[in-house]
Amino acid sequence: MPIRPVPGRRSRILQGGYEPMTNVSIALVSTFVFLVVVTLAIVNAPGWETVKQSFFNAGEARDSLPLVARAFLLNVKMFLIAEVFILIFALLIAILRGLPGPVFFPLRALAIVYTDLFRGVPTILVVYLLGFGMPGLNLTGIPTSPVFWGTVSLVLVYTAYVSEVYRAGIESVHPSQEAAARSLGLTRAQTLRFVIVPQAVRRVIPPLLNDFIGLQKDTALVSVLGSVDALQQANINSAADFNYTPYVVAALFFIALTIPLARFTDWLILRERQRRQAGGVG
Repeated sequence: MPIRPVPGRRSRILQGGYEPMTNVSIALVSTFVFLVVVTLAIVNAPGWETVKQSFFNAGEARDSLPLVARAFLLNVKMFLIAEVFILIFALLIAILRGLPGPVFFPLRALAIVYTDLFRGVPTILVVYLLGFGMPGLNLTGIPTSPVFWGTVSLVLVYTAYVSEVYRAGIESVHPSQEAAARSLGLTRAQTLRFVIVPQAVRRVIPPLLNDFIGLQKDTALVSVLGSVDALQQANINSAADFNYTPYVVAALFFIALTIPLARFTDWLILRERQRRQAGGVG
C-alpha cells in the first residue's frame, strides 16, 4: 500500500520538527527556567546572606560608585590611546611580514620574532617587566609614569595579535587583485595602499573589534603598577570597608562598555555575511 506524504512534514523535519517561532519559544522558555532554577539554588544556599552582604551591599555600592566611575575614566583613556597606536603599528608589522624577495628577509624575520615574542609572553608579565624595569634604569628622558608603561605594554602585546589579524585579511585578498593593479601601472606600494589594504581592513573589522574588547578589559592590568584605575580604586574601597561590593561595581562598568561593542561586532559580522551571500547570489 503506497504511503502518502503528509503535507508540511518535510519542512518540519528539516527545521528540527517545529516551526521557527516554536523553536524560539522553546529556547526562551528553557533559558528562563534554567535561570530561575540557578537563581533559586543561589538564594537558598546556606551562605547566601553572607555573600549578599559582602558582594551586593547597596550602601557600599552607592558610596563606591562615584570613585570607581572617576577611576574608570583612566581605563577608557588608556584604551583609546592604545587602540590608535595598535592599529598603526600592527598594520606596519603585517605589511613587513608580507614583503617578497630575499632583500626583505631581515625585516620579515624581525616582524616574525616580534610577533612570536609578544604573543608568547603573558600580558601581565610584560606589564611587570616594563612598568618596574624601565623606570628602574634611571635614564634621562625616560618616563616613570606607570600609566605610560602600562599603555606601552598593552600596545606591544596587542600589536602582535592585531598584526596577525591584518595579515589574514591581506592574504585573503585574491592575487588577481594585485596582478590587475600592477598591470595598470601601479607600484607595489600603490597596490597595497589603494587595492589590497582597503579590502583587507574591511574584511577584518569584526575580529579587530573582538581584540579591542579584550584590550579594554586588560587595561585593568595596569593596577598592578599602582595606577588608580577602576580595579585599583575598587581595591582601595574594599580594603577600607572589608567589603567586596566595589569589585562588582567595577565589573559593571567594564560590562557596560564591552557589551555594546560586542553587539556591534555581531551586527558587523551579520552584515558582512549577508553582503557576501547577496554577492554570491548575484
